[in-house]
Amino acid sequence: MRRVFIGWKRIVLLLGTVMLFNSGVAMENGEIKLATTTSTVNSGLLDQLLPVFTRASGIRVKVIAVGTGKALKMGVDGDVDIVLVHAPKAETQFVASGSGVGRRQVMYNDFVVVGPLSDPADIKNASNIDTVFNRIANKSALFISRGDDSGTHKKELLLWKRSSLDPDGVWYREVGQGMGRTLQIANELQGYTLTDRGTWLATRDQYDLDLLFSGDSALFNPYGIIPVNPKRHPHVNYAAASRFAEWLVTPATGRLIANYRVGGEQLFVPMSGE
Repeated sequence: MRRVFIGWKRIVLLLGTVMLFNSGVAMENGEIKLATTTSTVNSGLLDQLLPVFTRASGIRVKVIAVGTGKALKMGVDGDVDIVLVHAPKAETQFVASGSGVGRRQVMYNDFVVVGPLSDPADIKNASNIDTVFNRIANKSALFISRGDDSGTHKKELLLWKRSSLDPDGVWYREVGQGMGRTLQIANELQGYTLTDRGTWLATRDQYDLDLLFSGDSALFNPYGIIPVNPKRHPHVNYAAASRFAEWLVTPATGRLIANYRVGGEQLFVPMSGE
């Protein structure tokens, strides 16, 4: 009788081990929620990358496109498994607070200033971004700000600050919208705005606007990928999220990023290994 009991006990333990193993596999090979800046979606980049990752891993990626501030807040609250954003200072704080782990640099492009073809503030021939913002403010030329705590909005505020300006008045309008809608409003009202190059290149044919200023080193725009900390939120799919983060920074994925072009122009530069 004792042998029968021990035999059944071993079977139960074996079944439990199999169930735990299968549960772990299902978890890793299931679905992850990715909160990401709108630029990775508006540019079309994720449409190129995610099917390749899913075919290779069996892991589906559910994309939630919001501003960087909201994406990081979703990570803090444990509402997503991983974030892909572009605000280095905020990303560092996110990790330092214990909300995220293992930040990796993925790619970069730059910010650009677009505006009416008539260029009423005469920024096209400006020598640097400080001059651009000063000319816009001095002319009280209409400027459309995202005003949504996104990575682009954070960068814009930093640029006003470094130009020793505090934008205020009817010429400065915060719309609280994503990049696509902000560009639409700038187009409708014929105002200036700051945008990332990826979104601009992917959507520029929709607008009667021109790229009027770029190239200043202050407009550098890096993107980081950060899994949510499983010690803070045990329910997150950390194994699959980490696998996605590692895949994003491989040389093979870097080539996919580098080869993604719109109208013959490269939208992002990979930072594999950095």
